[in-house]
Amino acid sequence: MTRTVRTTPKPLPTPLAMSAAPIEPTPSPLPIHPKAEARPSKEEERKKDGVKDNTELNSRPHPKPRFPTPKLRLSSLDLDHPGSNVFFSTTNPFKALSEAVDAVLSILYQPTKTNEHIPACRSVTLFLHAMGGVAYTMGSDLDGDHKEIHFSLDYINGIPSARQKDEVQGVLVHEMVHCWQWNAVGTAPGGLIEGIADFVRLKADLSPPHWKKEGGGQWDAGYQHTGYFLEWIERSCGDGSVRKINHALKDKQYEEDDFWEQLFGKKISLLWKEYEGSLDEEQESTDETEKKVEKSTKTHENDRNDDAETNGRARKKVVPGETNKPNDNST
Repeated sequence: MTRTVRTTPKPLPTPLAMSAAPIEPTPSPLPIHPKAEARPSKEEERKKDGVKDNTELNSRPHPKPRFPTPKLRLSSLDLDHPGSNVFFSTTNPFKALSEAVDAVLSILYQPTKTNEHIPACRSVTLFLHAMGGVAYTMGSDLDGDHKEIHFSLDYINGIPSARQKDEVQGVLVHEMVHCWQWNAVGTAPGGLIEGIADFVRLKADLSPPHWKKEGGGQWDAGYQHTGYFLEWIERSCGDGSVRKINHALKDKQYEEDDFWEQLFGKKISLLWKEYEGSLDEEQESTDETEKKVEKSTKTHENDRNDDAETNGRARKKVVPGETNKPNDNST
């Protein structure tokens, strides 16, 4: 007999569950490093060191342009001369020359970074010695950029004591102009050159008491005659007019009609005529003022006389015992 053996089947292995989406791998953790300190910027380092940044440095005001400063020298050839005693007892040479330079440059120019519009003048030497005349200016034999002012001790000695200081300074200012002014490459009228020098002296309030405005003659007669004319141009045509005249003489030859018409739109003959007319008007105004003053003075004198007479009658005493009696003819 065949025996049947029943075996129980082994269960099949359970299949792995399938996910709907693939599983992403877990990232590995990054290594942890200590946090580095923030490095200060260059600007912060400059501030820490006390250095200002460029913005602040650039915002600082730039120094103002300055005029050139020449070397100033003095040579006195005769200390025994009485004029030397007058000069040194009334004048500080360095101060006087420095003030003369400042007056000339401030009236004729404006400073720039380069000052190329100003004639070169590296030094000014004042020579005091006996000679005729008053003073003159010239370039040094060594170099035209070195100037010499020659001042007469004889003239200085003859200055009235009340005028000594101002007259010495006035002459120095006049001569200093010749060290710094333009001359149209040597073609400008000498009267214009001297007139500009006395104009600067006028502007510096150093004119002597005997100077006066006058018309007639030629406009370029020079000195105060032309100086007062230039002062009128300065007032009539605007401040800085004489500065323009000097600048126009810088680097080209002088042609009279074109020169003045380009500057002021008029010929010099017409400007001179207008100036003479202004002098006539000033004289008429002066005469009218003097007449009014004279008339007013006479009126006051008459009023005083009338008051004196009135007061005299009021103070008249009545004779004792005298009475006012009626006229015998009265009814």
